[in-house]
This record gives sequence, C-alpha cells and structure tokens, in this order.
Amino acid sequence: MTWTAAISALAISAAGPALAETLRFPGEAELQARRTAAEDSLFLPNGPYAAGDIDGITAEGALEQTAWVVGDGSLTTMQILASLRDQLIDAGFSPIYECDTRDCGGFDFRYEIDLLPEPDMHVNLGDFRYLAAEGPEGDGYVSVVVSRSSNTGFVQITRIGPPDRTPGFTASTKTPAPTSPVVSDTSGPLVEQLETNGHATLLDLAFRPGSTELGAGEFASLDSLAAYLKANPERRVTLVGHTDAEGSLQVNINVSRRRATAVMEHLVSVYGVDAAQLAADGVGFLAPRSSNLTPEGRTQNRRVEVVMTSTQ
Repeated sequence: MTWTAAISALAISAAGPALAETLRFPGEAELQARRTAAEDSLFLPNGPYAAGDIDGITAEGALEQTAWVVGDGSLTTMQILASLRDQLIDAGFSPIYECDTRDCGGFDFRYEIDLLPEPDMHVNLGDFRYLAAEGPEGDGYVSVVVSRSSNTGFVQITRIGPPDRTPGFTASTKTPAPTSPVVSDTSGPLVEQLETNGHATLLDLAFRPGSTELGAGEFASLDSLAAYLKANPERRVTLVGHTDAEGSLQVNINVSRRRATAVMEHLVSVYGVDAAQLAADGVGFLAPRSSNLTPEGRTQNRRVEVVMTSTQ
C-alpha cells in the first residue's frame, strides 16, 4: 500500500521513551522493509573510500533499518536528502559526514555501507548520496542513504544507539501544500519528455559547492541525452540554466549561463556529442518551477533544462 497524506504518521522504530521525532518525506512514500536488532554493531563511514581504505566509526546498540520508496521520480537524490538532513539537524543531530557518488568514492564506497537487500533498497551506482549524523547527548547515530531509479526514489534510514536513550522516529508523507504550483515536467523518461513536451529537466546533475563547475561522475540524464543526440544527428537542443532568487538578476543570469555551458562542454568532451547540436544559455531566476519562499522551492528552481530547438 502507499502511505498518503491522509496518514499523518507511521512509527518505524523500536519502542523507546517518548522522544519521538517525525521525519517527513518530500513526497508520498511506501515502507519496503524493516530490520531490527536488540544489540548489534554498525560501521559508519565518516570519509570517502580512497586508496583502498575508508575511515569510519563502529557504533553499537539497538539497531533499526528501514527502506522506503519515495516520490514519483521527479525528486532528485539531493532534494530528498536535503529535506531529511534539515529535519535531523532541527531534531538536534550533528552531521559528521555527507557525500555524493563521486565524492563518496563510487562503487567501492557503496559496498562499505550496510544496506537492506534489493529490491527493497535499490542503489544506482551512478547516483546515490550518504549522510551520517550523531545524535544529541550520546543518543547514538543515524545514517541516511538516498538513491533513485528512472522513476522512483529510494531511502534507507539506519538508527543505532542505547536502547534506553534512542529516540523513536516516526515518518510521515504529509507535506504542506506548495505556496505556488510546481510544473510537472519530469513525469517520464528524459527522451520521452523531450520529444513530447519539448523540454526536460536534467535531474541528477551536481555542481561543486559555490561553483559553476560540473562535478565529475556518471550522470544518467547526460548519458541518455548523449545517446539520443548521437542517434539523431539532425536534432538540436539548447541547455538552459536556472537559479533561485537569491542575489541580483544579472549575477544569477551569469551563473545559470555558466552552468549550462559547463553541461554543454561535458557532453562534448566526455560523451562525444557533436558541438553543432548544442547551445547553452541561462535565464537566472526568471522561470521558477516552485516558490522561492521555501528552501525546498529554491532547490527545485536551481536546475539545468534541455530544450528541443529542432522544428522537424
């Protein structure tokens, strides 16, 4: 069954003192699997996998792991994790390590994480994110792993700590109505959206913090777009950068244009797309998908879209 907004909260952890925190997923969610142990140990990476090694801590205590499918495929891994991270911080947790696919160490890092098995918890080796955080006053640790397929988000939440000190978590998919409508242009595969709607959002892109440089790594959206353009050399597209509304319009237009250009150059240099099929531009914050009044809305507004410019 799918947990809808009509269900305000669902307990997902072992019984404990009345210190429950509520984590709200940024979309409808369905519980896939749950594993508990009265006493266990867990390795929590607190650094990337590099040179055949990985740093981390081993925590002991009562363990709970839950796996969820979240949303309809329109949410990026960054959007899902950012929402959960902010709620954990508000609940008193302190992040000790966070990374995305490339910065984590890719394939090798993923296999250092204790995960519930497929298909309950699916990890796309080209698009996953990890967060480890320490609870307040010795209340143990929590880790969050977020990944996605082409049409579904996957989340695993792991909680470990003293049985008599570990807050019980509840999870809810009830979210407040957006302050302005969100354009639903991400309901199908990228090529289908491009052919049908004339544009699509590149959902899995990651830029280095404070930079217009595209992060290294594999991006499924660019892989699909490159394959499409190579198979259809007569097609032409424009990459359009968008920002949130923080800062001046001219600064944001420049940032959005540089990010779109970075994606274009990546398609040419890494994927071998013919440069003649590509153009890049930016419109800053002039075409929002959601409200700039909320952190979630601003996250959705920071994006790069691909627009079909061929007329036949």
